[in-house]
Amino acid sequence: MIERINGLLEEIKNSTAANADELEALRLKYLSKKGIVNDLMAQFREVPAEQKREVGVKINELKNAAQEHFNSLKELLANKEEEQCEIDLTRPSSPTVLGTRHPLSIVRNEIVDIFARLGFSIANGVEVEDDWHVFSSMNFAEDHPARDMQDTFFVEAHPDIILRTHTSSVQSRVMETSQPPIRIIAPGRVYRNEAISYRAHCFFHQLEGLYVDKNVSFTDLKQVLLLFAQEMFGKDTKIRLRPSYFPFTEPSAEMDISCNICGGKGCPFCKNTGWVEILGCGMVDPNVLELCGIDSKEYSGYAFGMGIERITNLKYQVKDLRLFSENDVRFLKLFESAN
Repeated sequence: MIERINGLLEEIKNSTAANADELEALRLKYLSKKGIVNDLMAQFREVPAEQKREVGVKINELKNAAQEHFNSLKELLANKEEEQCEIDLTRPSSPTVLGTRHPLSIVRNEIVDIFARLGFSIANGVEVEDDWHVFSSMNFAEDHPARDMQDTFFVEAHPDIILRTHTSSVQSRVMETSQPPIRIIAPGRVYRNEAISYRAHCFFHQLEGLYVDKNVSFTDLKQVLLLFAQEMFGKDTKIRLRPSYFPFTEPSAEMDISCNICGGKGCPFCKNTGWVEILGCGMVDPNVLELCGIDSKEYSGYAFGMGIERITNLKYQVKDLRLFSENDVRFLKLFESAN
């Protein structure tokens, strides 16, 4: 009987169950009332007295081994079934589609990053401003014809309160509260009372820059703008500055870049000129410095301003300004790879 029990121990050790039916068959074979272990218990009465102790120990060993092996196989099957059938109740019922940054945000962040590497810090301001910071502090006299250049939204109950037409108001507030050296960029949304079309909107986004310190020259301005253009549009980009007029800068200029589509050779996008205008700039008018509390005899500075929509159009060739504010998901999906 000892040999038979040793054989059964080895048989139990090597037994497996791939499913619940096979596991139940093992239980019935060894542990049920008609199983092998109970059968051995019945035969135990016929074992000679001198062998009863040894045989009894072996039968108990077989029973315990069968029970432990059965429990381990049962646990293994339960874990396997749980892995196959587990349902995560925290998951959404349908896949979540990941969004993308707005193209204006992508371009704004890229512009800010370029100027941040040049030492410019970000300055923010309010969108509902007073006349002084938007116009008067920027050298716009009360009857100055330059005021007609801006189609302004006025707050009816307060004629001196307006929606800012440019972010230059941020520059004036910074100059009022800080002393040079000042090196800032002011990105933000601005408003103008214009008819909405594919090329114009009643609100858009600007980014203006200001640098005021001792001995600041037009050469400094040109070099900063050249570096910006090459970082934004490629190392082969060329710039040119054309004389212009702005009330708050003197001398003033508009800056063109070589067309990034045709490489300056001429195409419909650049109207076959090879050049595309991207921003206005100039040396800060001494009157502006004085109005903001800065000694124009000791300090000088330059300023520049660009439309973020304009830069985005050049970079991604978006031909309709209205697309930027309509939240058409099909349009926004085009910029997934640009994040």
